[in-house]
Amino acid sequence: MVRPASRPRATAAVAAGALASALVLASCGDVPSATGTSARPRTSPRTAVTSPVATTPTTTSTSAPALHPLPPPAALIPFTGLDDTGSGDWHAAGRLVDGVPAVYETTLVPPGGAQPAGIAWMDTHLLSARLYSGSLSPGGGPYRYTAPVQPAEAADLVAAFNGGFLMSDARGGYLTEGRTVVPLATGAASLVIRSDGSVDVGAWGTEVTATPDVVAVRQNLVPLVDGGQPTALALSADWQAWGNTCGATSCAHSVPGVEQQWRSGVGVTGDWALVYVCGPLLSPAQLAQLLVHAGVVRGMELDINPSWTVLATYDPGPAGGAAAPDDGTRLVPTSVQGPATFFEPSWARDFVTLSARTAGS
Repeated sequence: MVRPASRPRATAAVAAGALASALVLASCGDVPSATGTSARPRTSPRTAVTSPVATTPTTTSTSAPALHPLPPPAALIPFTGLDDTGSGDWHAAGRLVDGVPAVYETTLVPPGGAQPAGIAWMDTHLLSARLYSGSLSPGGGPYRYTAPVQPAEAADLVAAFNGGFLMSDARGGYLTEGRTVVPLATGAASLVIRSDGSVDVGAWGTEVTATPDVVAVRQNLVPLVDGGQPTALALSADWQAWGNTCGATSCAHSVPGVEQQWRSGVGVTGDWALVYVCGPLLSPAQLAQLLVHAGVVRGMELDINPSWTVLATYDPGPAGGAAAPDDGTRLVPTSVQGPATFFEPSWARDFVTLSARTAGS
């Protein structure tokens, strides 16, 4: 496993008190040798990064200047000749933050795949994350932040994406709004949000830990990417270890599960961008390979199957204003859910929002 380096972070307003979390042991896959083609390296404004694997995020560091945007992502080299012209080339998505794009999107066909997946790159220097909780996942509400997104939060909403499995299937825990809803599991893949809105992803208890400024933790299975490479379990033949799947397009009980299914995942890059991947007909290995190709050094699988995977961006236009379903766009046009999902009072799943930072935040 690659030793984490110092983590650049936005200015933090540290939350008081330490977390009280019951820890349950869970296993983590080993890191295999390098495989596949990696993304072209980027350079952080503070730390020279010769490759995405060379500088791995960790949880302790000095603060970074507010609203100091990361360099835009470099084009990704397609895996196969099946990609159409323009695959791997990024385009800006969502409203501008301080006059510059905070989200870039592209598509790529994974190795051995036949259909493109969507990839979103999000600048965490310009965006602040928040975990929204649902009545089904994690359950145990009520919560202050739950669907629908309210007008006050819609005013600076840039993007939102799905959370993880139902907690009965997640093999991990959930912490939010000052309480542990489900005990956190040691070794579980964890999406961590701090009081300053910064985001991390890693194995709980080693790569990410219970520091006083951690305000939300969403765990789901074990790491999919670690040390800038797919984990051994991600590359193994045991694809059922990554969740029960439906048929390719239906979750009818009569349809058996398939390996290549709608899947989503998220991870952090060496220069602290957040990357989300979603697409149809993805195996766990292909999902991991797409994350690594986009520069992810630590990543995890989120929800799977047709009804639950979605990322949407919002752009109210030059006049600005509150985000709304009508000014939203799906990352993957064929996803079942869309921009309206996070504005539906009936949406019972957890999700993550990314909102525009303001100077000094």
